[in-house]
Amino acid sequence: MATPACDYGASIRAVESLAEIPPIPACLKFHNPASIFGEKTLEKAMADDCVSAIVAARIGFGEEVGLDSQGDPLDGQMLHIARDTPFGCVLRSRFILGMSNDDSGHPTDEMGLALIRHCYTEFTFLSRFLPSLYYGEKANDEEIALPL
Repeated sequence: MATPACDYGASIRAVESLAEIPPIPACLKFHNPASIFGEKTLEKAMADDCVSAIVAARIGFGEEVGLDSQGDPLDGQMLHIARDTPFGCVLRSRFILGMSNDDSGHPTDEMGLALIRHCYTEFTFLSRFLPSLYYGEKANDEEIALPL
């Protein structure tokens, strides 16, 4: 399987809005999905068209995010898994929260529901402008890397 042009190991810090919960600082560090699923499993899923793309990251929330010795946030993991269909793509997002040993950071049902609403809103907005970017690139005859 060819390695896509990704910057695994990159970290971002952002302020995320989670529905009614006040905006909260977040830290994400991106990882190669093969480090989670295994290279052979990921290759087979992509070859069988079960998976088209995966975004995998370790995540943390708050002003002071706990990091391990490799700079990975300790609070949780995030996966966005896409599968192409004849009508577009199906996207499934998974979050594992509350992984750190900090008893004060356990997620609540309210936070889970707010995260669902956040994803719905974020991907609704993305669905409105990403197709035009894709077609704009194709119309310019520019060579673009397609998801594997």
